[in-house]
Amino acid sequence: MGVRKQVGDREFHNFVVGRWPHLMRTAFLLTGEQHAAEDLVQSTLEQVYVAWHRVALADAPEAYVRRVMINAHARRYRRKLREVLLPGRGNAGLTHEVADIGDRIAQADDRHTLLKALAQLPARQREAVVLRYWEDLTETQTAEAMGCSVGTVKSNAAKGIAKLRAVPGLAEKVTQGGRT
Repeated sequence: MGVRKQVGDREFHNFVVGRWPHLMRTAFLLTGEQHAAEDLVQSTLEQVYVAWHRVALADAPEAYVRRVMINAHARRYRRKLREVLLPGRGNAGLTHEVADIGDRIAQADDRHTLLKALAQLPARQREAVVLRYWEDLTETQTAEAMGCSVGTVKSNAAKGIAKLRAVPGLAEKVTQGGRT
């Protein structure tokens, strides 16, 4: 194996080890199911590995990987594959996701209610809400990741947030915690 290939493999390995939890969280929020999230991250990293020499040179390799993940998720959704949005029997499902330290959404009294409500959103609205508010990307970064215009991001995010606010009990729990 050439020296250049070994260096590239080491860089890729370090990227995967360092970003795995974050990539899994994003994939989990997009798919709503632990196993589907693992599959999505795995297939994304397979695609990225092949082009790692180009990805590593990019200004923002993580943004590139996130875009590949969003595209892969969108392809699965377009093919009409049913997403498993609620946990199955014997599967804790939505409880597998572990919040980052300082994650404001994790401070909601009932995280399960929030994740369940998020899972009910249409795919594009869920993507916009997850990327804008959970991943804290700008509208421009979200538009780039989703492959759409900033206006589409604004529209999908606004509709998604409106649907989340309409979930009985969710708005009260967030408001009681001192957040609006």
